[in-house]
Parts: sequence; C-alpha cells; structure tokens
Amino acid sequence: MEALKGRDLLGLADLSTDEIQELLQIAAQLKAGQLKLRCNKVLGLLFSKASTRTRVSFSVAMYQLGGQVIDLNPNVTQVGRGEPVVDTARVLDRYLDILAIRTFDQKELETFAQYAQIPIINALTDLEHPCQVLADLLTIQECFGSLAGMTLTYLGDGNNVAHSLMLGCALVGMNVRVATPPAYKPNRNIVEKAQQIAGGKTEVLLTDDPVMAAKGANVIYTDVWASMGQEASADTRIPVFQPYQVNEQLLMSADAEVIVLHCLPAHRGEEITDEVMEGPRSRIWDQAENRMHAQKALLVSLLGAD
Repeated sequence: MEALKGRDLLGLADLSTDEIQELLQIAAQLKAGQLKLRCNKVLGLLFSKASTRTRVSFSVAMYQLGGQVIDLNPNVTQVGRGEPVVDTARVLDRYLDILAIRTFDQKELETFAQYAQIPIINALTDLEHPCQVLADLLTIQECFGSLAGMTLTYLGDGNNVAHSLMLGCALVGMNVRVATPPAYKPNRNIVEKAQQIAGGKTEVLLTDDPVMAAKGANVIYTDVWASMGQEASADTRIPVFQPYQVNEQLLMSADAEVIVLHCLPAHRGEEITDEVMEGPRSRIWDQAENRMHAQKALLVSLLGAD
C-alpha cells in the first residue's frame, strides 16, 4: 500500500476508511497464504510496559516477512537510565527501519515521531491501542463477512482499547456502544472524534447500562477492569465493575449469533466468566492470532515490500 509507506501510526484516526479496509484485505490474504510478501528490514521494539501478544506477534510477523527484530528493553538500554527521548529517537532513527513503542504517555510516542524520520507505530499507550483494534476488525470481518452496519458493544473501563474501538468502528461504518460505570467513562476528546467520524451515519453511544448496551449486539467485547499501572486500585474496582461482567446471562440480550472478544490477558471470573471465554461464542484465540496477521500487513505497508 503505497499511501502508507513511510508514515507513522500513532492512533487509529491516522488511517482513512479505505486504508483500514486495504490493510484488512492484505492481512486476510497473508493469513490465507494468497499473498507472499518480503520485507528485509529491521524492526525495533521499545517496550516500557509488559507484553506477551504484542511483543511476540510483532516479532513473528517481522521474521516471517524476512526481516529482523531488535528488542530494546529499557532495563538494558540508556532509556532506562534517563536518556532524553529526543536523543534516543534521533539515534534509533539512524539504526532502524521502523520502531514500535509500547509506553504510558502518548506524548512520548509523539516526540519519537517528531524527532525520528522512520515510521513509528503505537504498540500501546494509555490513550490508544490501534494495532489491537486492527486485529479485532479482522476477526469480526472473518466471522460476519463484512463490517458496515454491525454493532459492537464494549463493557468495562473506558480505557485505551475502548478509545481505539470507538475510532475504528466509526471509520469502518460499525455501530459502537461503550458501557462503563459513570466514573470510568472514556476520554471526551476521543468520543467527540469518533462521533465526528461517524457523522450521524452510525451510532457512537455511551451508557452506564450494560444490558441496554448489549441488546441486539453482534459483538460483545471486554477488557480487564484495571489496566497496567492501575493494579493498586484493582480490588476497589471489582464491586464497581461487577455489573459489567460478560457472562451467559448478559449474552442472552445480544444477537443470537453474537461473538465474544477480549484483548487479553483476562482475569477469568472478573470481567469475563470461564463459561463464556471457553464457550461457542468466543473468538478470543482467533483474535489473538490475528494480531500477527494485521501487524504483518501494517509493517509491509509502512515499509514497502522488497
């Protein structure tokens, strides 16, 4: 995809509707073995937050494209000793072809993008998780054949995943409902951006009523109730979020063919029950696999194929 070559992906709204659809098409073709692409480049992973799926899926994707990966663990680099971001960005720009960053503050990501000429990918910040949602959209498209007009309901904390889901759904013509406790609503600026993208053609709904939000939904989605960095408040959050648990009773309000997604890791028995996670409606493991395929499509689009 020449339109994306050399660009950054700092948030999902950096992509147009057509660009997302083309990324999903490339990902599906790569997954099916219908498309063989090579990209002999070097990907750097600079992760300040723990990671399983993001780290492994990016690494395997780059290796399968014929490239190399360097894990820039902050604990063993000068980043962990306080080297300024602007200095690190300008140095890595001279070594790497592309850099995926997993950190807390979105502004740190934006600083890297400002001072490095290579493509910068948001591999998760406290504000957004765009690569996750590309995989989510790929999974939904696999299950239903299309995205436009579908309804996704997200239940839980109004966090980075909720933010990227709102933007992603609005961009591809899906309805999105976000049900959170009143004190845990998503970022207002993100909500307004999603509503602006939707333009009244699709629904971007916020509510504190999980049953109403789930009514007729094609996709039920949840995430942990306390994200990384919020572990100290986990115990106090549980009773507040309990009504938002994804369980069999809640699924009775959804569409008869509803699928269930979770970006993982899951706290079984809290935001989702074992029964649902291991049940016939779960597409969680396909969703996890699709991280690799969606990111492979993204890497080859940002870097260009050999």
